[in-house]
Amino acid sequence: PVAAQSAAQRDVPQQRRPFTAWSESVHSFRDSLVMVARAQIGTKYVLGGTTPNGFDCSGLVRYVMAALKVELPRTAAQQAQTGLEIDRDRNDLRPGDLLTFGKKGRAGVSHIGIYVGNGRYIHASSVAGRVIESDLSRTGSPLIKAWRGVRRMVIGIEGDSLGDGPG
Repeated sequence: PVAAQSAAQRDVPQQRRPFTAWSESVHSFRDSLVMVARAQIGTKYVLGGTTPNGFDCSGLVRYVMAALKVELPRTAAQQAQTGLEIDRDRNDLRPGDLLTFGKKGRAGVSHIGIYVGNGRYIHASSVAGRVIESDLSRTGSPLIKAWRGVRRMVIGIEGDSLGDGPG
């Protein structure tokens, strides 16, 4: 019976870990968000803009997310209320996370961008007059808004839960 059991076990194909395919699809989805966002770099800044003819910050974020069938509200302040709130820790950031910013000395969110990995994010900058990729560690300036928080729109792999532990 032991030999028969071993033979039967050998005939069962190795199964992938549960959720492996799902995890891979989440990574692929995040990669797609980054590609769509990067494709907009250089597009001119237009207050109220929501298309590749011109974007403001929330219009860019909404456009990129909509390209992958994720619906978001229109303004940065509204977008800052969607998704899962994540601690403002650079080590926990994932591509596709929304980074929110506000004017120094004031409450609230007035700017938003998309984290693309390696400490960088893409946003429509009114100062630069176009969509740019910036370093989250850039030096302070009166023109640079304070980083307020992180909203996660793409959830589905280890470290994307509210539970404790490394992520």
